[in-house]
Amino acid sequence: MSIATRQDRMPSPSRRTVRTAVAVGTASLGLLALSGCAAPTPVTTATVGGNSVSSEASCYNDGKALAQSKFDGCLKENKGDTFAIGTGDKLRVGVEPDVAETGWSIYIDGQPVTQPINKTYYSLPGEAFFQQQSPTGQTSMSDQARLAIVETDGSTAKGVWHLKLKNES
Repeated sequence: MSIATRQDRMPSPSRRTVRTAVAVGTASLGLLALSGCAAPTPVTTATVGGNSVSSEASCYNDGKALAQSKFDGCLKENKGDTFAIGTGDKLRVGVEPDVAETGWSIYIDGQPVTQPINKTYYSLPGEAFFQQQSPTGQTSMSDQARLAIVETDGSTAKGVWHLKLKNES
């Protein structure tokens, strides 16, 4: 057997070398892709009885103040999971400790209903969400409400989480 014949049978790079190079390249591309991803936003949780729903922020600026126009637009959005609650139920809202440290408020249909809260949870009665008052002072019950949880120190908003509430009563 000649030397030339033996060299023709040997692949120039070994299969193992090629596989290793492909694996290193794939891992590098994966790390590069992950480095471009944004960090997850803080999570809020709403609970009624034994049912809970958690969500990330709809609007969040990495813990920095949202521009007023961005906040106003975000507050008007009709986003979030739909959650059924009866007027006799209690809704418990929970936030992460970092959000509680800054402070947070609850808005119903775009209007604040609490001062900034510095606890990790807060409870409200179900009837608080569905009462509507007409210009003449008459009170009626609505079928649904938009709940927004706003991270705020009282002067600037840093994040908004949404939840749609459906009147189960």
